[in-house]
Amino acid sequence: MNALGAFTFVLHSHLPYVRKAGRWPHGEEWIHEAASETYIPLLNTLYDLKEDNVQFRLTLGLTPILAEQLAASDVLDHFDQYLDEKIEAAKKDMIFFERPETSDPHLRYLAEWYKNWYEHIKQSFNSRFTRDIIGSFRKLQDEGYIEITTSAATHGYLPLLGRDSSIRGQLKTGIASYKRMFGRNPTGIWLPECAYRPAYYTEDGRLRPGIEYFLGKQGLKVFFSETHTITGGQPVGVAAGDVIGPYGEIKRRYVIPASTTAPERHATTYQPYYVSDTTAGPKAEQHSGVAVIGRNNSTGQQVWSADWGYPGDFDYREFHKKAGTSGLQYWRVTGAQIDLSHKDYYHPDWAAYKVDQHAEHFAHLVGDLLREYNRKTGKFGLISSNYDTELFGHWWFEGVAWLGKVLRHLAANPEIQLVSATQFIEEHPPEEVLHIPESSWGAGGGHFTWDNGETHWMWQPIHEAEARMEALVAQYPSPTDSEKAVLNQLARELLLLEGSDWPFLVTTGQAREYAIQRFSQHVERFNQLADKLESGNQDQARDYAEELYELDKVFANIDYRWFDGA
Repeated sequence: MNALGAFTFVLHSHLPYVRKAGRWPHGEEWIHEAASETYIPLLNTLYDLKEDNVQFRLTLGLTPILAEQLAASDVLDHFDQYLDEKIEAAKKDMIFFERPETSDPHLRYLAEWYKNWYEHIKQSFNSRFTRDIIGSFRKLQDEGYIEITTSAATHGYLPLLGRDSSIRGQLKTGIASYKRMFGRNPTGIWLPECAYRPAYYTEDGRLRPGIEYFLGKQGLKVFFSETHTITGGQPVGVAAGDVIGPYGEIKRRYVIPASTTAPERHATTYQPYYVSDTTAGPKAEQHSGVAVIGRNNSTGQQVWSADWGYPGDFDYREFHKKAGTSGLQYWRVTGAQIDLSHKDYYHPDWAAYKVDQHAEHFAHLVGDLLREYNRKTGKFGLISSNYDTELFGHWWFEGVAWLGKVLRHLAANPEIQLVSATQFIEEHPPEEVLHIPESSWGAGGGHFTWDNGETHWMWQPIHEAEARMEALVAQYPSPTDSEKAVLNQLARELLLLEGSDWPFLVTTGQAREYAIQRFSQHVERFNQLADKLESGNQDQARDYAEELYELDKVFANIDYRWFDGA
């Protein structure tokens, strides 16, 4: 039987830069939690599938700043310590729940269950994957099971950066890091926060190309968007009479006005599209050579929906309630709107039963949707189910097991072809060109989450640092070795202060003070280092640059010339 359509999970893995930033509540523990609950379980699941000869495929994004941290020896050493602490905490709980005055057989059972679970993660990390998380993912890509996509170097929010040099620098640094890690150039990219903008003219008449232009220049073939970006119709923003958030100094007059967009069509996420070359004006037939794939909403809601998504099932582990003795999570969701104090105990076997049910349900849904699309259109469709990787295992504890079972079901279905994103684009090139609007997957589909009343003050220092970096690149076309080391470190600090995580965390309030501290720290380091360079004291500037590199230690092969404003 020939396949009627294709499917790919697209998993986006990203965490803020937190190396040597301390531990709980903010710092390296973010990485250690994700590694223990998501990345190592995901590797175990994928390697199990491979060893069982399951011909799976999926698309996995690893942002450069996350990959740099997962490859850092000190982060990995601290991960071992983190696992030891979890194992010891579980052992202490076992004793605690055996005491006559605090006896609880089920909690004692769960404590031992956690001890065994963390011991398995530690054994997998040290033995099965030889303490090499990045290398283990690389092997899966080299063997054709996964496609690893890249992102901007530090997850900079590209549409709001003030200079094209920063967009190029973010992309070139990310690609150089990827090549160092994975031994090849990437072909796919997850744009930070799925944030896109088309070409526009500035107030002084300069043309700023659309994001697709920069992707094409770096050899990237495909990126991903939110559902509404594909199906939502006309471009938005100034051209539509509505500003998406306060842009500060950035004023937009789009190359393709809303009144001259491509002919009305019913765009669908079941097909990829070439993104129009927005620098060429409103000629829909001209495209950039870069394709976009939209998130399938029907499958996405099965996981994302707060009301009826799988993770909210009453038998899955409750994320928010933790034991006062150890921080371990011994409770299940129990019911909708139930107070944390009234949660029932977690039963791993109950949860495993629900994983089987939900995996089978999802696999049937994928088949039904692809068959229906093929029946209606006669076309070979694609379902792209896009999620944050950390949702699985960390937020939805059973999610990694669910992923593995879904892949087993789909691989056994001859009507469904499992693919990676670039594979699908190469085998089924887009047949249409689409003008897509300025958008993101943030609240409201625009930029508000990153530029609002709480975060607007952050953008002026970012834009000032961008302009200063451009000026320094022009000022030092032939630097000494010492000057080059300083300029390269300035580029790193610029990238780190541009990370989208800092305004995001301020807006959401998850780690507001931490984010402000980290952002301000990188701005201060950048300006102090630039001051020392411009003062003419090369030795002092070089010493400070080396000190900062030891703190950050990312992007070893960066080249400050990537931030050239010419």
